[in-house]
Amino acid sequence: MTTVDLRVPGLSELHRRRSDKWAGHAPDVLASTIAEMDFPLAPAVTDALHAAVERHDLGYAPADPARLCAAFAQFAARRLDWSVDPAQVTLVPDVMAGLVELCRVLAEPGDAIAFATPAYPPFFSDLPQAGVRLREIALLPDGTLDLDALDAELAGGVRVLLLANPHNPTGCVLPSDELERIAERCAARGAWVLADEIHAPLVLAGARHTPWLEVSDAAREHGIALTSASKAFNFAGLKTGLAVTASDRAREAVARLPDLSDRVGLLGIVAAEAAFADGDAWLDAVLAKLDANRALLGERLADELPEVRWKPPEGTYLAWLDCRCLGLGDDPAAAFLARGRVALSSGLDYGRPGAGHARLNFGTSPELVAETVARMASAI
Repeated sequence: MTTVDLRVPGLSELHRRRSDKWAGHAPDVLASTIAEMDFPLAPAVTDALHAAVERHDLGYAPADPARLCAAFAQFAARRLDWSVDPAQVTLVPDVMAGLVELCRVLAEPGDAIAFATPAYPPFFSDLPQAGVRLREIALLPDGTLDLDALDAELAGGVRVLLLANPHNPTGCVLPSDELERIAERCAARGAWVLADEIHAPLVLAGARHTPWLEVSDAAREHGIALTSASKAFNFAGLKTGLAVTASDRAREAVARLPDLSDRVGLLGIVAAEAAFADGDAWLDAVLAKLDANRALLGERLADELPEVRWKPPEGTYLAWLDCRCLGLGDDPAAAFLARGRVALSSGLDYGRPGAGHARLNFGTSPELVAETVARMASAI
């Protein structure tokens, strides 16, 4: 059995990293913000990247990355129970760029697109680049989509629904029967669904992810899935994403995208190929570590911050914490940083339902998970 090293260095060593998560804070701050994990990369990924540098292979990305598409299709079948035709996989710079460009194709300027809130902050900041209007659908208390609110938005003319599943920031994984109801409603109104499934390989024990394009014929006819190796394998900075279709109608829509290959990084393609082909053992070890960290986080919150309410996420390494009972106002993350020297993501960045909330990243060592909660408690 292969042993996978997931040891996370100490705080001083982490602060030597130049990614925004660590470089964006003072050396005494424990960062638990941006959605990147602190674990060492998968050996298959580091070997592939080192080999690319050694052969001086840092040019432009190929427009037709057939090897990557084939590797992803095999990974999807093996890990996600998802049958993917490699010919229906299209390269995009990353999931967010793919969403913006697809909104340009699927909606006219001034059309409305909808998504659930709280929501990934770039939904608010980046999607208007496509000239669309944003419509928010507040999640129900159990983390599922309010189908009555969806019906109202569709009746009001929403052209595209952005569906993040697993959801960021709540970590909710929607069951297949709910996905079927969403697909039926959107198809009946002629609306597209863009399924952001970037966290799909990170569904934790006790939950099961259903890929959008496996839901139903309606989902395939009216949907496009977007994904990447970047979150599961922790190399978001390498900028390589995939748009996946499973019908002629959706494939024709993706074909109207401009050529985005010159915005994709070659090293991202190299890393993704290696991750999808040879990263299973590492990913299994990460999932086990995240499952243990999720349990540890629950224990530490119960002991040190019992007033904080949360629903343990079914997927991702992100915890959505309701801190409204702590008396820290609309932005508890600001108090945690100022008084506890621990940086969490501000709930206000995720839309109106985020007031009084904070997002915590537990993709790190158990020691830093425990210290994160201790620092939060010290701020009260």
